[in-house]
Amino acid sequence: MPTSPEPEHLDVLILGAGLSGIGAACHLRRRCPQKSFAILEARQAIGGTWDLFRYPGVRSDSDMFTLGYSFRPWEQAESIADGPSILSYVRDTADAYGVDESIRFGHRAVRAQWSSEPARWTVEAERGRGRETVLFTCDFLYACTGYYDYEQPFTPQFPGAERFGGEFIHPQHWPPDFDPAGRRIVVIGSGATAVTLVPALAASAAHVTMLQRSPTYILSVPEHDPLVPRLRRWLSAERAYAIVRWRNVLLTMLNFELCQRFPGMMRRLIRGLARKQLPPDFDVDTHLNPTYKPWDQRLCLVPDGDLFRAISAGSASIVTGTIATFTTGGVRLTSGEELPADVIVAATGLNLLFLGGVELQVDGETLDPGRLVAYKGMMLCGVPNLALTLGYTNASWTLKADLVAEYVCRLLHEMDARDAAICVPRAPAKTMDRVPIIGLKSGYVLRSVERLPKQGTEPPWRLHQNYVRDVRMFRRGALADEAMQFRARPTAAAVNGSPASHAKDAVAELAQGRV
Repeated sequence: MPTSPEPEHLDVLILGAGLSGIGAACHLRRRCPQKSFAILEARQAIGGTWDLFRYPGVRSDSDMFTLGYSFRPWEQAESIADGPSILSYVRDTADAYGVDESIRFGHRAVRAQWSSEPARWTVEAERGRGRETVLFTCDFLYACTGYYDYEQPFTPQFPGAERFGGEFIHPQHWPPDFDPAGRRIVVIGSGATAVTLVPALAASAAHVTMLQRSPTYILSVPEHDPLVPRLRRWLSAERAYAIVRWRNVLLTMLNFELCQRFPGMMRRLIRGLARKQLPPDFDVDTHLNPTYKPWDQRLCLVPDGDLFRAISAGSASIVTGTIATFTTGGVRLTSGEELPADVIVAATGLNLLFLGGVELQVDGETLDPGRLVAYKGMMLCGVPNLALTLGYTNASWTLKADLVAEYVCRLLHEMDARDAAICVPRAPAKTMDRVPIIGLKSGYVLRSVERLPKQGTEPPWRLHQNYVRDVRMFRRGALADEAMQFRARPTAAAVNGSPASHAKDAVAELAQGRV
C-alpha cells in the first residue's frame, strides 16, 4: 500500500469523532488554542454511537443535562432524547467550535508507536476503501474510541437459526427500509436496546414479545423535566442547565449509593414502582425481579414508562425463558412454549474493543492491554503521552469525558510550564491487587474483561465512580504526584545507552506484578 512520505505532525491527535472526541476537540480549542490537533474518524460521519445506531426508538439512557457537554447547554425540551436529536447536538457543537474542519474522515487508526528519542507517537491509519496507509505523528495521543466494537456485534449461536423463515436482525445493523407494521416480532434481550426497541416497534407491529433469559431492573423516568421550563423563564440557558445538571448528578449519585448500601430496599422500591404501571395480572416477580443487586448492571430507563404502557395496551409482552431452538415460524423455549415470529431481533449486546483495536507499541514493545493498569482511569502505566476516555458506568458517559478533557488540557499546560516533552505514569513501589476496570457484571463486560486494562485498589490507580470526587481530582487535584513523571526530551544516548528506556522500565514493572 502507498504510504505518505512525510507524516503530518500535530501537537495532539484525537482518535474518534463521536461524543467524546468532539468534546475533547472543543475543550482543546477553548483551553489550549495554541495546540494543533486533528481527529481521525474511521467512518464518514460525526457522531460515533449516535450515528451508527439507527434502530427504531434509539435514545439516550442518561438524561441530556448530564449527557450533554458541560460547556454547551442542552436546550431542547426532552430530558431523555432520541438518537437523531443527540446526533444533531453533537454535530452542531462541532460546527459551533469549528472542530469539524479538523476531522479526517475515513481514517481508521490501526497502530500507534511511541518512540522515546523524538518523544512522539507515530500513528498508522488506513484511508478509504483501498486502505491506503497514512502516517501521522503527534506529541500527545488522545483516544476517544469508546470500548464497543462497531463492526462485529455479539450474536450468540442460536440452535436452529438456519431454519427460521422470517427476517433476523441485529440492532447494530438495522435495515433502513424495515417496516414493522402488522408483523409479529420477538426481541431477544432485556437490556437498554431491548427496552427501547419494544415500545417503538409495538406502535405499529401486530405484537412485540421481549424474550429475556433473565430480568433487568427497569425504572420509569419523566421524558420532560418539569423543573427545566420554570428555570428557563427566570435564568439564562447556561445557568438553568448548570442547576439541572448538578441536581441530576446528585440524584443519580444518591440512587447509586442507596442501591449499594440498601440493595433489598431499592429492589423492592424499583419493583413496586413498575408494578403500579402494569396490569394487575402481570407477573412482576417473574419478569421484573433480577437475581443480581441493583447497579451490578446498569438500570434501564424508560421515559414516561413507555414500555409499561405498551404492555398495558396489549401490544407488547415479556416472556422469561430459555431458547431451545428457532423454528421455521418463530422460537421454541425449553418450557415447550412457542413464540410465533415474522421477525426476530437479537438485542443480545455488543462486543468490547479496547482503543478501537489500535495496536500499541512503546519503543518496539507491543503492549497487551489486558496487562496494563489505568492511572486515574484515563492514562496507562508505562505508556507516555497517552490519554483515553472511559465514561462512568453508573452515570452519564459525558460527565467523565468532560473531566478527562479538562485534565488533559491542564496536563498539556503543565508540560509546557515544565518544558517537559514526556509525561508517564509509573508503577508504585508496593504491590496492589488488580481488578477489572469496568465493575459491571453485564454479559458484554464479563465476555471481554481479560482483554481490557485493569485498575488498582487505591488512588491514583483506582477508577472512581463518583463525579463529585472526580471533580476535585481532575479539576483541582495535583498533576504531579508519586506516580506521574515529567521528563525532558531524551537524547539518543539516554535512550539507547541504558538497558531500557523509561517506558520499557514501566512495562517490565507491569510484567513483575508490581501493580
